[in-house]
Amino acid sequence: MYFLASGDPTEHVTDKILLKIGDTPVLTMHMVTIVLVTIVFVWAMVQAAKAIATGPESQGNDRYITKGKFGQIIEALVIYLRNEMLVPILGEDQTRRYMPYLMTVFFFVLFNNLFGLLPILDITHLVFGNDAKTWVGGTATANIMVTGALAFLSFILIQIHGFREMGVKGWLEHLTGGLLKEKWYIWPVLLMVVPVELVGHLIKPMALAIRLFANMVAGHTLMAVLLGFGATAAKGGSGAFGVGAITLVSGIAAVLVTFLELFVGFLQAFIFMFLTAVFISMMSHHDEEHEHSETEHESSSAEAKLEPAQA
Repeated sequence: MYFLASGDPTEHVTDKILLKIGDTPVLTMHMVTIVLVTIVFVWAMVQAAKAIATGPESQGNDRYITKGKFGQIIEALVIYLRNEMLVPILGEDQTRRYMPYLMTVFFFVLFNNLFGLLPILDITHLVFGNDAKTWVGGTATANIMVTGALAFLSFILIQIHGFREMGVKGWLEHLTGGLLKEKWYIWPVLLMVVPVELVGHLIKPMALAIRLFANMVAGHTLMAVLLGFGATAAKGGSGAFGVGAITLVSGIAAVLVTFLELFVGFLQAFIFMFLTAVFISMMSHHDEEHEHSETEHESSSAEAKLEPAQA
């Protein structure tokens, strides 16, 4: 393995510069990897859409059945996430509006996480040597610039939703914690409230970026460390039995961690999507909905009181 030869367990999550103009990097391994994963992602989603789409009438009732295991898996995931996770948070209308973005983020992050589990980087260096330039490989979501860009897109969407739901005045009232509605002598408190609210708006996308980045780096580094125990024992002068025993135990642990990383890949894609939905819902105008529900309750109570009198 490449990281065994280099002695650095972070090699699998470290980006490699492929092309520079002067001292400025213009092309890196993670850039190429993201482009490749995006092509695979778009192709896979198109195939899933064709499998899920209703067929011609000549197929009878079979035209409503999703074709193929892959399409069925994608359909089951989307339906579950929509009905059980997004609708309870956003409601039907908002879920319908933001479903394309949220599902795109979920599957894009998932594809990148799963692609990072493929030992492309290690196989390349085993075949062509440790000095070979690797164009594709590694885990792009273990790059803070990649996760930061994804979080920035979510941040823009969240703010657009806030302006759309509350308007400029409502957004400013949300930013000031509602103090603009209070008496003028309360306004000096805004000097403390506004910076705190602004920091809160920035922390949300930062949390999305750092959580995904940290989990991907930690998982792949742990796998590399486990697999490197055997080589470390050999370099330390351990006997054949000791090296074999350590390699066997660490190899089994690395396989188990690989399955754990598979789960973490799904989990982190879900968390990124789910928290984006939560942050969107937090920017909705809840006061109007609360007043509307109270009005409906009062109306229903009044109708209930009138029924006995009319009888």
